[in-house]
Amino acid sequence: DTVNQKSLRNYMNFWFGQLFSLLGSLVVYFVIFVWITDVTKSPLMLSLASLINLIPLLIITPFAGVISDRLNRKMIIIVVDSLQACLTIILTIFFILDSAEIWIVFIFLGFRSICQAFHQPTVMAILPSMVPQDKLGRVNGIRYLFIGIIQFIGPAVGATLLFFIEIKYILWIDVITFFIALVPLLTLKLPPLQISKDHVERKSFVKDFKEGIMVMKNVPGLLTIMIIAMLLTMLTQPLMVLAIFFIKYIHGGDNFALAIIQMIMQGGMILGALIPFFKKRWKNKMRILFIGMIVINIGYLMYALAPIGFYPLIGAGAFIMGFTIPVINIIVMTVVQTTVPHNKMGRVSSILSTLMMIGSPLGAILAGTLSEIIGVSFLYLICAILGIIIAIIPYFFTNIRHIDYDNMEKI
Repeated sequence: DTVNQKSLRNYMNFWFGQLFSLLGSLVVYFVIFVWITDVTKSPLMLSLASLINLIPLLIITPFAGVISDRLNRKMIIIVVDSLQACLTIILTIFFILDSAEIWIVFIFLGFRSICQAFHQPTVMAILPSMVPQDKLGRVNGIRYLFIGIIQFIGPAVGATLLFFIEIKYILWIDVITFFIALVPLLTLKLPPLQISKDHVERKSFVKDFKEGIMVMKNVPGLLTIMIIAMLLTMLTQPLMVLAIFFIKYIHGGDNFALAIIQMIMQGGMILGALIPFFKKRWKNKMRILFIGMIVINIGYLMYALAPIGFYPLIGAGAFIMGFTIPVINIIVMTVVQTTVPHNKMGRVSSILSTLMMIGSPLGAILAGTLSEIIGVSFLYLICAILGIIIAIIPYFFTNIRHIDYDNMEKI
């Protein structure tokens, strides 16, 4: 069996290297979106930037997942990570020459999004092929814990650097962290993919994608959960897209106030990700999922209803949302990883990501258009109320709450 303690250690070394790369990316995205906000002072331009960042992910991810089930996953990650570093170098040169324009930054976001479309499902597909099944829950918890820590640090690093140095110097962090992550990536040893010649020769991308859908249909309730999550993603997207504008131009905050609010949310994520370390088994997974969805939107309500400049209430709402998100994600990913065969994880992961991302561009469009008409705070309020309704109706008026994943085996 190639999935053992040795493969687990190998995976964790690779993953910790990826965390450095994630830190560099987070700092870059923070300073770029602050730059867009300060230059344009427009919610619409922020929404457009988010839309450009999301569309390639939405279109390419399903095909990228199929590719990750066919080709060398290690090589895919090396290639797309290298391309992202090159893109950052090119953008840095534009800033050094004082030639950076909004359209150039938008192109940069679009091309980096293409790279991420290949990176994300490939990294997700690697995990169950190297981690023993009885440790998946704990490893997912570790992943979300450290991702939370990095996301906690990222905004603070970005805001601090913006206070002392210009963006053209900050962007080099992404290149430095790429090389740090490259070392464990080059030493990564992946188990061989079990792909028959018939599969390689005869199956098309469309057939592979359809097979992934069929695999998901065979996991009771999974498609329903993803559709609900897609709708909730659409409704929470305005908060993510317009957070910088909301803090800086509605509540009068500066970059440090923005960073603190984001750090509070990430601090909640860190604490939420710690739960699997103390709770080995999750009973009544459906109940926890739907309660979590409601709690997230209660935090959203608090965020929206905060009086001007009352950052404690904004922070409390952000913390509640941050704490609940990893609990939901860990449960969903553990269900998927314990019910889907390893050689189909790439396409299933990409389909799940696609379904989750369909709501994001719709939410970005919603954020840009409606915020100009009804205001950002009122838009947040409406989205939070609709989110609570969407979570309550399926749970109480369908049979989804009776599904038991505890005794379900791989399909």
